[in-house]
Amino acid sequence: MELRTLGRTGMQVSPLCLGTMMFGVWGNADAGDAVGVIEAALDAGINFVDTADVYSWGGSEEIVGKAVAPRRDEVVLATKFHFPMGQGPHRSGNSRRWLTRAVEDSLRRLGTDRIDLYQVHRPDPETELEETLAALDGLVTAGKVVAVGTTTFPAEQLVEAQWAARRRHLVRPQTEQAPYSLLNRAAEAAVFPTCQRHQLGVTTWSPLSEGWLTGKHQGEIDLSRGRQAAHRATFDVRLAGNRRKQQTVTELAGLAAEAGLTLMQLALGFVRNHPAVTSVLIGPRTREQLEGLLAAADTVLDAGLLDRIDALVPPGTVLNPADSHYTPEALADPALRRRQGVGRRVAPAWERRGPSAPPRP
Repeated sequence: MELRTLGRTGMQVSPLCLGTMMFGVWGNADAGDAVGVIEAALDAGINFVDTADVYSWGGSEEIVGKAVAPRRDEVVLATKFHFPMGQGPHRSGNSRRWLTRAVEDSLRRLGTDRIDLYQVHRPDPETELEETLAALDGLVTAGKVVAVGTTTFPAEQLVEAQWAARRRHLVRPQTEQAPYSLLNRAAEAAVFPTCQRHQLGVTTWSPLSEGWLTGKHQGEIDLSRGRQAAHRATFDVRLAGNRRKQQTVTELAGLAAEAGLTLMQLALGFVRNHPAVTSVLIGPRTREQLEGLLAAADTVLDAGLLDRIDALVPPGTVLNPADSHYTPEALADPALRRRQGVGRRVAPAWERRGPSAPPRP
């Protein structure tokens, strides 16, 4: 498998990154089987593995640590912090107090002395960005972290992070992990151009749009259990955005068939085609799913086919904004858009972060 340089980190990564959110109690609870899936991915040439402390409440990191231990130096290992890892205001977020504890917990669970890419999982409106960067700078200096990045940051905060790092002579984020798929092309409008301007490596998550681009979410969708119950806004077909997704998936499937491709091949080929994208996260739960994703990953789409995709889903658009799993603070709470004394209490960020439902990558 070819290798690509991850931003300006100097690290060489495969164009596919193994996302491990589905290993542990959130997906494949058989730790031995999950380790086998990771080993198979490494054997296939994937050298980039991404996890997060919150995935299965630490369980994913433990599984990943066991799987990569025999060839740790061959693997670019990435994890994240931000989401709640317990109750209370000091067990989540992007503050120095929390991240200095979170990194030690992640290092222990991963069984390693360093994290190659430590990512801020989401913005934190209650913590100064410079405080987060200063704390990360200390971790890089201490050798606990090699490089830092962000996940699902809007373009304006990506720019702010670059300016803050340069102004304070701090370590600067070198990567952004953005949601991107045939059904969610929002990153093309501002995030990707910003990353290219600042020479950031780009990893993308949810290339199959939570299973929509496998074709399995046609017709009625059971909202009583699993991810469908936890994230009704992205699956409930009574909502206009999800009805649009169903219709578009049908049209895309027809387009794929005309080109002699499966829908999955079309979806992965599309995401890999964008010049801003360094590596695409795939999130198999089983070895069979991994094999299917690997078989589809080398698909190349010609210009004519890409033009027809643009006609179905215009560049820079998202059919259902909920698929991005991030709402800017100014839009999340009505009280922030009303004069003092009008509206309702503004809940602190640590309350709004959860932990009612598992986050997306």
